[in-house]
Amino acid sequence: MPKFRAVLFDFDGTLADSYMAITASVNHTLTHYGRPALTEPQVRGMVGHGLQQLMEVVLPDIDPIEAAAVYRSHHPEVMITHTRVLPGVAEGLAKLSALGIKMGICSNKPSKFTREIAKGISLSPYFTIVLGPDDVVSPKPDPAMIHAALQALETPVESALYVGDMEVDVETGRRAKIETWVMPTGSNDVATLQAANAQKILPNFDEVIARFLET
Repeated sequence: MPKFRAVLFDFDGTLADSYMAITASVNHTLTHYGRPALTEPQVRGMVGHGLQQLMEVVLPDIDPIEAAAVYRSHHPEVMITHTRVLPGVAEGLAKLSALGIKMGICSNKPSKFTREIAKGISLSPYFTIVLGPDDVVSPKPDPAMIHAALQALETPVESALYVGDMEVDVETGRRAKIETWVMPTGSNDVATLQAANAQKILPNFDEVIARFLET
């Protein structure tokens, strides 16, 4: 039996490719303010730290709360149709579920969006808890989200694993004192994750599941 009793996952770039959806809503917001659109690769490198910070980056001269409201008004139109499950994720989650592993999501995306998207792409049955920055005092890399999820799953940190795709996930795991594995499947490449001193970098979700089953 694997040593971990619970696994927490980031969402964007870890479980799902939602960059097309995020880019569509970013560009809707930019158009609203008369600004030129950005490409998906440009937006990909900006996400992961929460919606308000994303708005501060793309529209530094606009009130980020106001800009975020524009983004939120548009995102439901695209968030499910423009998001796809990453390769190996559905199969991998099914394997963990069959083993009785508790699972949760800790994302800097607003939790309402994450819950609706996870349901729309048929992942929600696997997760007991889905948290976002609106559910805790501070977004990642603050460890509050990890601690809240583990409390809900009734699992001590030493029996849990956190899986993500970014530097912010590495730092979150370090602050939460939870074992953390990352993949270059989202916003950060291998070199960036190495520079962040990631505990373990794996190429894809299939390899995460394979290593998990070996623990």
